Amino acid sequence: MCSSRKRGPLLAAALLAMATADFAGAAEPGHFGYGSVATAEQIAGWDIDVRGEDGAGLPPGKGTVDRGAEVYAEQCAACHGTFGEGEGRFPKLAGGAGSLRDERPEPTVGSYWPFAPTLWDYINRAMPMATPHTLSADDVYALTAYILSLNDLVPNEFVADRTSLPKVKMRNRDSFTWTDPRPDTKSKPCMNDCADAAGVKISSTAEGKNLTPRTTGPLDAMQPK
Repeated sequence: MCSSRKRGPLLAAALLAMATADFAGAAEPGHFGYGSVATAEQIAGWDIDVRGEDGAGLPPGKGTVDRGAEVYAEQCAACHGTFGEGEGRFPKLAGGAGSLRDERPEPTVGSYWPFAPTLWDYINRAMPMATPHTLSADDVYALTAYILSLNDLVPNEFVADRTSLPKVKMRNRDSFTWTDPRPDTKSKPCMNDCADAAGVKISSTAEGKNLTPRTTGPLDAMQPK
């Protein structure tokens, strides 16, 4: 039987041996033995983004305005109105051309969006609201064509596909600012010799400048006028 003085070193040696054995059998740093490598099919299920300006990522398929009207009536009209005018608090899809500088701007597909392919992308990702990502590529193309036609951006015979959508000229395309002009957004991260925070002063705020558009008025019957 070991004395208490001998048990301490022996126990420490045993624990060290166990730890060494565990380390030898462990995975290399950065690998923890969880999960598995994603398959090409799994990656494809998430790789659904579509680039706005040139439509990169749009899949094969096509859709007409007439077919889009049918899909819209079944899947979209209950929320967005028969002709894109919106129902209740659901957003308008059509109208609002030339209103972005008004007191009550209407940012719709026709007045605000810069690129037609992003409409396909959004519908494909998020609509219908209750069952997103359930429409076929052809039906998404058809819905895109119909909504563009509601905004008088394409003729009734327009066929939406991966070639035609990037060519649609949206009304607000040239009015977007793609580089942020604010000087504070161009500051580089500082790791040393940084500005003293105590010396930073607020030179201007938005308080009291009435920069936010009104949320009540004649366009909103649910609020007091």
